[in-house]
Amino acid sequence: MGLGFRYRPVGGRARFLLLGVAAMSAALSATRLLAQEVPQAADSGVPTLHVYTNLVQVPTLVLARNNDLIGKPIAESRFSVSIDSGRWFRATHVRQEGDDTISLSILLDTGGNSAALLPKIGDAIGKLAPLSLHPRDRVSVYALNCSLVRSLNDAPADSVLLKKGVESVLEVSMLRKSNQGEKSCGLRGRLWDGLGQVAVSLAALPGRRVILVVTDGHDTGSKHTWNEVREFAQAKGIAVFALNFVPPSSVGMGSSRPGRGGYLPSGGGPFPVENALASVCELSGGIVMRMSDPVALPRSLENFVTMLRERYIVEFPRPSNSTAGAHGMEVKIDKSIYLIRPSGVSMPLPDPALMTDPTTIQAGPSQAPEQGTRKVMNKPK
Repeated sequence: MGLGFRYRPVGGRARFLLLGVAAMSAALSATRLLAQEVPQAADSGVPTLHVYTNLVQVPTLVLARNNDLIGKPIAESRFSVSIDSGRWFRATHVRQEGDDTISLSILLDTGGNSAALLPKIGDAIGKLAPLSLHPRDRVSVYALNCSLVRSLNDAPADSVLLKKGVESVLEVSMLRKSNQGEKSCGLRGRLWDGLGQVAVSLAALPGRRVILVVTDGHDTGSKHTWNEVREFAQAKGIAVFALNFVPPSSVGMGSSRPGRGGYLPSGGGPFPVENALASVCELSGGIVMRMSDPVALPRSLENFVTMLRERYIVEFPRPSNSTAGAHGMEVKIDKSIYLIRPSGVSMPLPDPALMTDPTTIQAGPSQAPEQGTRKVMNKPK
């Protein structure tokens, strides 16, 4: 796969994990009619039309190298894709995500530096609707402290409902912390376990699946690793974004390269540690958004939703020689130095019966790409 723990985009391209499976989520696939009418049956007189999933859609985040939004839309003719280091081919169709329905799960990590954002986060999230989040978008809200608590589950994006949902989940979370005491806090610091549970619940929902986690990025005692969470998010087409509050006193202790595989202060000594949070976000199609002033919270949340709306949906046919297993995919934009973050997606494999059916029209080699021979690595090195 060529994915490293410290991920670096080079030359306007990015690589992510593409999984070969037998079926594909409707939210991340397009159904294409690749068939023709066959002679009418003698008994019914009804023509038969063969339909099967053939197109792959990949939500792709494209930002300037300083993480700024790009104002002018990028022409679809500039997007190319390569699978397993195979030949580059032009994307069939590219458009901005726009008003596609978003299934958003918000996870509030109530420990560490994030606690400074919690008093006003209910108001800030509530104000995202209806201008940023639309009524048909769906939102779930969680808080992580002594346990993982959920208030809203796949609820419509309503301003009053969102605010009450955030305030409710924080109230329950803090009450459980008070009742259990600090020493007996079960999930305290288990960021990857909590994030993994949220991803599992979100994976069953339709729409463009996204997690926003408000956290300082520290984990202690999780049973699951950050890499397991990353692999699951990629396989299920879940893009993870993180809002990371860094107090002004901590700025400068680590790299200030938000969302680019940078560093966070280790908290255990003067040396920085690898930022697993950035790796989970970037390799799933998101970024880490860092802020040092709580006053900037509403604007940061608005920018986050704008990033989603301005993602590009890159569409291309399933490779003609697609096989089961994990595959590496690269997306590049001609003549650019953009930061590119594709979300994971499951690739549909051809049905052998359909492929051998003489009434099914196959996409020729000139239409369908071919995957290369470079095998994907299971774990980042």
